[in-house]
Amino acid sequence: MALRVEDSKRLQDDTEKTLPYTLYVDKEILQAEYARVFKQTWQYVGHETLVEKPGDYVTCSIANEPILIVRGTDNVVRAFYNVCPHRGTKIVNEECGSKKVLQCMYHGWTFHLSGALNQAPNFKNVTGFCSTDHALRPVHIAIENSLMFVNLSETPAPLSEEFADFFSDLKQFNFLSGLSLYNTEQRIIKCNWKTFIDNYLECDHCPIAHPSFVSTLDMTNYQIINRDKCNIQGSGIRENRSDLDDAEVREGRFYWLWPNVMFTIYPGPGNFRSIQMVPIDEETTLGIYTVYVKGQEPTQEQKDLIAFAKTVADEDVDLVELQQIGLGSAAFNQGLYSPTEHGLRLFHSLVREALS
Repeated sequence: MALRVEDSKRLQDDTEKTLPYTLYVDKEILQAEYARVFKQTWQYVGHETLVEKPGDYVTCSIANEPILIVRGTDNVVRAFYNVCPHRGTKIVNEECGSKKVLQCMYHGWTFHLSGALNQAPNFKNVTGFCSTDHALRPVHIAIENSLMFVNLSETPAPLSEEFADFFSDLKQFNFLSGLSLYNTEQRIIKCNWKTFIDNYLECDHCPIAHPSFVSTLDMTNYQIINRDKCNIQGSGIRENRSDLDDAEVREGRFYWLWPNVMFTIYPGPGNFRSIQMVPIDEETTLGIYTVYVKGQEPTQEQKDLIAFAKTVADEDVDLVELQQIGLGSAAFNQGLYSPTEHGLRLFHSLVREALS
């Protein structure tokens, strides 16, 4: 998608100022982001336990493209466009489940879990019809540390290289492969997807907006570290939190991966949470919050931690929805970077690079 001349001017780099606010309320910009950001990057689709057994599947939408992830009978996890090659009908409508065969409900075409066409009832005995020409269209998928990502581009860089720093840091937590899904909450947030990312990538607001957060972590040693296409934040437990002396996780870790997924690991029992920001329109975003815990049923300690994390998330949603109201105002055009907002600078530079 070609950007207008005025769009290109708005993207000019300014080392002291944020992205122009107009980029957070512009329909044309979002369309460009679909093409140049979301369809060109690794997108998180869930923990590998979601497709634990052959036939297990999950569906999602990436840049308005319906996607299906399924584990085959050969135990290989594959990803496809969730679209029948016959007439373009969405094949699997449920969010998750298990199937022995994939069937389109329009004309009854069926597909093996490998994506190969099984039967096309309305093309029986048709001369020249070749089933191998009508398989589901595949999508690149990669799994690292039990985390599944898909990429819609033709030749993506290897996932392990794209986020090498993230996966290297994540190795310190040896409980990830033993996690089970606790719950997934979807929430409509009245903000541009970038507004939420901006909020996540700085903690200047933490002492004001997150009292429970700053009472848990040592904010005097809070670090915000930029890597190539990810950001790592975190700090150890405050000295006065003796209740966490025996915690399995003693240092909070908060990750952001370009462009729109975040992972949190809080001090306490082994825990893992993903946060995905999926744009609905230029000022509305679907937030997908997924919580994983050790064991099948959470302990009271785990439940308390889940409630704590949700409180912090709710506080952030309140902030970004208030900010989005102001982003459409004529009062200001751009914000200013504080000396500690390294994460915002990285994110904005990647946005500028992708769009210009």
